[in-house]
Amino acid sequence: MTAASSMKSPKKSGWTAADIPDLRGRTAIVTGANSGLGFVTASELAGHGASVTLAVRDLARGEDAARRILAGLPAGRAADAAVQVRVLDLSSLASVRAFASAWLAAHPGGLDILVNNAGVMNVPERRTADGFELQFGTNHLGHFALTGLLLPGLLSRAVAGTDTVGGAGRKARVVTLSSALHRRGRMDFDDLMGEQKYKPWAAYGQSKLANLLFTSELQRRADAAGAPLLALAAHPGYARTNLQSVGASMRGSGFERRLTELANRVLAQPAEMGALPSLYAATEPGLGGNTFVGPDGFGEQHGHPHPVGRSERAANRADALRLWSESERLTGVTFDLG
Repeated sequence: MTAASSMKSPKKSGWTAADIPDLRGRTAIVTGANSGLGFVTASELAGHGASVTLAVRDLARGEDAARRILAGLPAGRAADAAVQVRVLDLSSLASVRAFASAWLAAHPGGLDILVNNAGVMNVPERRTADGFELQFGTNHLGHFALTGLLLPGLLSRAVAGTDTVGGAGRKARVVTLSSALHRRGRMDFDDLMGEQKYKPWAAYGQSKLANLLFTSELQRRADAAGAPLLALAAHPGYARTNLQSVGASMRGSGFERRLTELANRVLAQPAEMGALPSLYAATEPGLGGNTFVGPDGFGEQHGHPHPVGRSERAANRADALRLWSESERLTGVTFDLG
């Protein structure tokens, strides 16, 4: 059984990147944009006119990604495209603070779209620079802090009127990448960091559940404050990226890595399809706050994007409130929604 999200029926079936509206004059940040889903997301946003910042851990890889994005654009678009690269390590709160401060200083006009895309999955037990469990610290706490610190830029971009993305009325959008595996997640508030018992997949599921609880609570707070902000979430289904093989590589398991690579080739949909839910959430006019977007195929593993449901645990208000409080305490970041 699933709890209902704020849903809007798609205009049509088979939504693709060709349906993205004109984004000229809009600004966007995509975390983890040098490869996989983040690269495709940033490429499409730039290709439709947005000024895009690739927020990446490795500057050289980010700059290479920016060159590939520009090279892949039509000549007319490439000449006007604005693609820049900034270093962001979500596993370090110092890096998150430095990124947000520098970005806001360089972009006084504000931010329209934040895509919280970066993440790690099924990795051995590791700690972030601040001592958090790596998956929870990167996938949730890093993005929680980043969103809160960028909030002044997000709120400054609002224009009164019905939200149309490219039209007269608009609200800033925060899109956070979750996973269908959030359904396996449980919030263990007595052991958030897996110090008593660590299981890679359980930690991943908890972090993806946290992404949805964060999204719903951010939207509730924005609505209560009358803030012109849409918080949305997306999941890619089973998409062909290097995310699945990272954990195997960290464990030094060649067999697991080869098995994962084979499954990617045979079963997964291409990253271009996996990125569509994020792009839909970031750009489709008229979506309601707290919409969760995923593929429309069997088991939400493949297909075109449309609003989907979520687990009852992902709609638990008490857990959302407790997670928010814990996240503020752990990161030191609070949200001023006006």
